[in-house]
Amino acid sequence: MMDGKMFISVIVPLKLEWEPCYWVAEINEGVVVGDRIMVRFAGKDYVGIVSGVGVEPSVDPERVMEAGEVVAGMRRVSRQEIELWRQMAEYYMCSVGEVYKAAYPSQKVHLEQAFANALKREADRQQERKNSRIQKLERKIEQLRARREKAEEVLRKREEMLGKARTEATAVKFEDSRKKAELELSSIISSISDVQKQLALFIESDSGHLPLDLEHKTGNYELTHCADSEAASTEPQRLTGTVILTPAQNTAYEAIKEAFSMGKPVLLNGVTGSGKTEIYIRLAQETLAKGHSVLYLVPEIALSRQLEMRLQKHFGGNMLIYHSGQTAARKRYVAFEIGSRKTYVVLGTRSAIFLPHNNLGLIVIDEEHDSSYKQDSPAPRYNGRDTALMLARIQQTEATTGRELVTACRCNVLMGSATPSLEELYNCSVGRHKLVRLSERFHKAENTEIELIDTRLERRRNGMRGNFSLKLIGRIQEVLQTGGQVLILRARRAWASAVQCTRCGEIQKCPHCNVSLSLHVNQATGNSTLLCHYCGWSAPYTGRCGKCSGELTTLGSGTQKIEEEAAALFPQARIARIDSDTVRSGNKQEINIIQDFSEGKTDILVGTQMITKGFDFSKLRLVAVIAADSLLGMQDFRADEKAMQLLEQFRGRCGRREEKGRFVIQTSQPEHPVYQKIINNESGDFCLNLLAERKEFSFPPYTRIVEIQLKDNYEDRAERMAGKLSNALSASLYKVYGCSPSLIAGPYTPIPDKLADNYLRMIRISLPKDRNLKKGKDIIWAEIIKFEKGEKYSGHVTVNVDPS
Repeated sequence: MMDGKMFISVIVPLKLEWEPCYWVAEINEGVVVGDRIMVRFAGKDYVGIVSGVGVEPSVDPERVMEAGEVVAGMRRVSRQEIELWRQMAEYYMCSVGEVYKAAYPSQKVHLEQAFANALKREADRQQERKNSRIQKLERKIEQLRARREKAEEVLRKREEMLGKARTEATAVKFEDSRKKAELELSSIISSISDVQKQLALFIESDSGHLPLDLEHKTGNYELTHCADSEAASTEPQRLTGTVILTPAQNTAYEAIKEAFSMGKPVLLNGVTGSGKTEIYIRLAQETLAKGHSVLYLVPEIALSRQLEMRLQKHFGGNMLIYHSGQTAARKRYVAFEIGSRKTYVVLGTRSAIFLPHNNLGLIVIDEEHDSSYKQDSPAPRYNGRDTALMLARIQQTEATTGRELVTACRCNVLMGSATPSLEELYNCSVGRHKLVRLSERFHKAENTEIELIDTRLERRRNGMRGNFSLKLIGRIQEVLQTGGQVLILRARRAWASAVQCTRCGEIQKCPHCNVSLSLHVNQATGNSTLLCHYCGWSAPYTGRCGKCSGELTTLGSGTQKIEEEAAALFPQARIARIDSDTVRSGNKQEINIIQDFSEGKTDILVGTQMITKGFDFSKLRLVAVIAADSLLGMQDFRADEKAMQLLEQFRGRCGRREEKGRFVIQTSQPEHPVYQKIINNESGDFCLNLLAERKEFSFPPYTRIVEIQLKDNYEDRAERMAGKLSNALSASLYKVYGCSPSLIAGPYTPIPDKLADNYLRMIRISLPKDRNLKKGKDIIWAEIIKFEKGEKYSGHVTVNVDPS
C-alpha cells in the first residue's frame, strides 16, 4: 500500500503477456483474488478478474490507473479456475487473458437484481412446464374415469340382459358381451392406475422434464434416446436406480476401482456395444454418494443430447447440461447452479471444463480419441481430454490443501474409447495411465461381417449405379425387406465437391480462398448455389464457367447427391440426411432426425462423420461407406489412425443386438493396410505398428509438435516474415538441441494456402519429450513475442500446440 492506495493485478480478456496493475483505495480492503472488477485498458472498459492483491507495481506508481468498482451480482472466480487458466496458458502458449475470454466469452456486467430475476424466470419456466404437464396427466385421468363410468354402466346393462336371457343361445351371446365389457372396464382401470403412478413419479422428481417412460407413454416424447435395453423399456424406473453390470463389465469396473485407488487415470478400451456407459453411470453414482461431483464429457452436442434422457433416469434433477449450443443466459444459469449445489453431474462438451467446478470426484471423458475435443481456433487451442487431466490435478490439490474444503478428495479420471488414441495407448504403455479392456459386447452379439467392394472392378463389370455398386444395392434391399435400417456414410457434404468447365478445364474457385467451390442444391426450391466451405462465400449456380462461359460439369459426390441417388434406387424407403447443412446450432433439427431414425420412422440415413459417433440404434443392420478412400487422402501423419478410428466406430454402430450386422466399404484401394487390418480384426496390431513408425520418425506421442501459422494479406510478405521467424527460432533452439534436422520444418505452404483473403505459411517444430521440453517451448514463445514486437508485424501469428 502507498499513500492510501492498494495495488492489484488484473486479468483482462485480451492477448497480453502481463497482467496490468491498478490501484484501489486502501479502505477497500474487501477486494480479494477472484473478484470481478471494472478496469479501463487502452481506452476501453473491461470486466477484469483480480489475480493479485497487494502487489508491487513494475512501473512508476504515479502512472498506475485506478480500478473501477467491484461488479456486484457476479460470482467470484475461484482460485482453482485461475490456476487452470494459468496452466492452460503456459502449456498451449497463449495469454491468461485469452483463456479467460474463452471461459467467459459473453462477459457482461449484470446487476445482482437482474441476475436474480433471470434465475427466477428460469425457475418459473421450469415450474410452469412441470405444472402444464401435470395438468395434462390429470385431464387424462379424468377422461379415463369418465370412460370407466360408461364402461361400468355398459357392464351393468350386460349383466341385466344376461339375467333376463330366456334361451341358452341368447345367454351365451349375452355372456360373451358381458365378458367384453368386463375386459374393457379392467383395461381402463389398469390405465388409470398406470397414469396415476406416472403422475406421482413426475411430481416427486425435481426435473422440469418428464421421465423417459412417461414422455413416451403420454405422447410428449421430445428428446431422442438411446435405443438400448434401458431406453427401450416402457416400465417406470426410479431416477436413481442402481446399474446392474454383466460379469465382464464388473471385471472391468473392479480393475478401474483398483487403478483409482493407486491414483492413476484409467483408459477403458471397450469394444463398441460393450456397455461402457453403464460403468460410467455406476462410478458416477458412487461418486455422488460420497458427496463429490461428476463431470461427464462428450465430444459433440449430438451425443450429449442422446445421453441426456438416459442419464436423467439415474440422476434426475441433479444433472446439468452444458454445451456451446445453449444461450448465454442458460450457460450462466448452469454456472450459478454449480456454485450453489453440494453435488452435481454435468454432461457437456469440452467447454464444460471452464465451469466453476467444486469438489469434483470423477471426470469421465467419453470417446477420448475424438478430434472434436481439440479446439483449433481461437486461442486457447486446447485439447479437452488433456485439459480435463489438468483440471483433475488442480481439483485434487485444492481439495487436499484448500482452506474452504476440509476433506481430501481424489479426482479420478476415466477415459473411454473403442478406438483409443495413440497418445493414450502410449501413456498406458509407460505406466502413466492404466489400461483396462472390455472385450465382450453387452448383448453377446457376433462381430459385424465386413465386406470390401472394389469399385474399380465393379465399374469394369458395369456394376455401378451412380455411387452405389450393385452389390451394395442388393445388401440394402435385403435389409429393408426384413424391416432393418441402413446408415450410409459419405465424408463430404454438398451435392458435388467441385465443378469444372468442359471447355477450358477451369475448376471454379472461391475468390477469397484458394479452394474449389462446392455445389449445393436446395431441394425445396430447386435453386443451386456454389459455396465455399471455408469462408462462406456463395454465388448462384448458372452452369456456365466464369472464365470462358463454357458448360460446367460436376466432380465428386456429397451427401446431397447420395441421398438423391438412394431415393431413386429405393423409392419405397423413407430416407433422411444429416450433415451441417441440415443441422443448425440452436434448433431441434438434428435431434429430430436422430430421434426419427431411433424410433424406426426412417429406413435409410445418409450422413457425414457425425453419424459414426456413439449412437445406438436397435434396428440398424447395415452400415456402408461410400468413397471410403477420401478418408485416407488427408495430408496428415495421423491420416491412417483417424481412418481406422472412424471406420471401427462406424462398424460398431450396427450389430449391437443379438442379430449380426454387416459393414460394407466401397473402395478403389481394397489392398490398403487400413482395410485389411479391419477385415482381419487386427486394429490393435495396426496401432502398435503405427506407434513404432511414429517413434522411428519422431512424431507424437514421442515428441511434442508446435505449429506456427502466419496469416498475411500479402503473399510475398507472408513468405518473407515466415522465413525470418523460422531463422530466429532455429538459432535460439540450436543452443538447446544442437543441429537436429527433424526439429524445424518450414516455412512451407499449406493446403489450402489462402483463406479469407489471407495467405498462409506454416512452421512446424517437433520437440523431444525430455527435460528440455518446457525450456524449448519457452524459447519459442519468447521468440514469437520478440518477432511481433521487433518487426512490428501487422499480420497474424497463431500457435497451435499438439495440433489434431
